[in-house]
Amino acid sequence: MTMTAGVVEGYLKVAPAVEREGDVATIDAHGIYYRQLNEAVREEVAAGAKRLVLSDVNGQRYIGTGVDGAGVTIEVRGTAGSDLGMFLDGPTVEVFGNAQDGVGNTMNAGRVVVHGDAGDVLGYGMRGGSVFVRGDVGYRVGIHMKAYEKHVPVMVCGGKARDFFGEYMAGGVLVLLGMHTQFPEQPLVGSFVGAGMHGGVIFLRGTVEPWQCGKEVGITEATEEDLAVLRPHIEAYAQALGLDAEEILSVPFTKLAPFSHRPYGKLYASM
Repeated sequence: MTMTAGVVEGYLKVAPAVEREGDVATIDAHGIYYRQLNEAVREEVAAGAKRLVLSDVNGQRYIGTGVDGAGVTIEVRGTAGSDLGMFLDGPTVEVFGNAQDGVGNTMNAGRVVVHGDAGDVLGYGMRGGSVFVRGDVGYRVGIHMKAYEKHVPVMVCGGKARDFFGEYMAGGVLVLLGMHTQFPEQPLVGSFVGAGMHGGVIFLRGTVEPWQCGKEVGITEATEEDLAVLRPHIEAYAQALGLDAEEILSVPFTKLAPFSHRPYGKLYASM
């Protein structure tokens, strides 16, 4: 880390410039340290802003973290850093670019839309709301997703994914489409799909080999009843990203679901 007066790692430790017009706030993130940027976001929301436009974002992390309140929209213009939308509780965060790791970490409610690609560990411990990614995603996407009462988290990824997709998944709906990808020559998904999975459901647009999946999951072709569950999520995804839901649903889907809700019960407790 390099540090001089008022500067950390090349970012300015000053409040960013903010322009306000009604309930719209435009925040210039160019060269601004992530703490100052996020403080400005929280201050504007507290002051009544309903739409925040963050311009020239370049890797600042924790954007939208802990922000609550339905009806608030945060537009990110640029590349968002790690833990975008962590603990999000109601707002919509839309990234017109790419996002790094940890999108939707432990989020409760709201929506995150990424118009580009995203990194690893998306939706870690996610327990509500939705995450929509147009492009490719990395490793351990959907890890520890869980559902609680009427709160069912949903994640739809439009490209391809690496290993451990849906690892230790305990609830929710996780979808991989394989459509908008930089890697057409690679398989839809890597290895260890659903490893340790004990709840929720994974839908893949296409097929997967048994050796790619964790031994805890069963692999079946999605039925009409399954597609009835999937359809509203695909329609919401397509609407958010300007895509054609019918085109997405025109190809058969594979469904992955766990055999047991306690796959490791016998390892830790006598039966």
